Amino acid sequence: MASYSVEERGCPNSLGYRLFFKNHKGQYISPFHDIPIHPDARKDVFNMVVEIPRWTNAKMEIATKDPLNPIKQDVKKGKLRYVANVFPHKGYIWNYGAIPQTWEDPEHKDENTSCCGDNDPIDVCEIGSKVCSRGEIIKVKVLGVLALIDEAETDWKVIAINTEDPDAAKLNNINDVRTLKPGYLEATVDWFRRYKVPDGKPENQFAFNGEFKDKDFSIKIIGDTHDYWKALVNNKTGGEICCTNTTLPDSPCHCDQTSAGATVGEAPASGPADPIPPEVDRWYFYEK
Repeated sequence: MASYSVEERGCPNSLGYRLFFKNHKGQYISPFHDIPIHPDARKDVFNMVVEIPRWTNAKMEIATKDPLNPIKQDVKKGKLRYVANVFPHKGYIWNYGAIPQTWEDPEHKDENTSCCGDNDPIDVCEIGSKVCSRGEIIKVKVLGVLALIDEAETDWKVIAINTEDPDAAKLNNINDVRTLKPGYLEATVDWFRRYKVPDGKPENQFAFNGEFKDKDFSIKIIGDTHDYWKALVNNKTGGEICCTNTTLPDSPCHCDQTSAGATVGEAPASGPADPIPPEVDRWYFYEK
């Protein structure tokens, strides 16, 4: 089984913080382009790059516009972004991340939502019992998907379970979540609907009236985003997205380890974490 490791650069909770990825040989890779979409031959099991561990607030993400696409903290108006604690939710309520080798094409209007993609890898909410680590690569079973409409863009949210979770064998489709984890799907819709309200934005909307689509529908959507990624990495589309990779020799954006190492070397040296702003612990209350 493939194994991966991470290398921290810069100070956590700072603008310069980056988390770079390496394969089992210690070679630098892009978590966006070089980690395969599937860990093995099973087509209902996917790799997931964990960007944000459950219960944390820092809005970490794969840096799609940076060479090698390290994980970094999102920035808005020059400040690091943290999601608010909107009662009763503390930070992110799942392990949150992305499926590699997928891309929601901003030029493609989805026939289901009538909106174009959000220009990112497809998002995953992993609902298992383990709190994962930032940068961890886990294998997940897909159970369903929610179609969030975020500022007029399609932003699919895949619901999945870590294959090593004690309940993984019992969770095979979206309705199993309702049985084994009652209230979790409703909490997920509520979280996505309201998480931007403390920033002064309106509630988010959903396609399908906020209903989750099932496993088969989800796998079809992921397959579509994988096809869009193939066009992206072969430089047929993509705009500002950086497709630098170290394992796809047919890609025009392929680079060697010398170039990859130079990219990592340009990042600040690792250091102790900066303090988290005290307002991150604030709770927000408002009527639904």
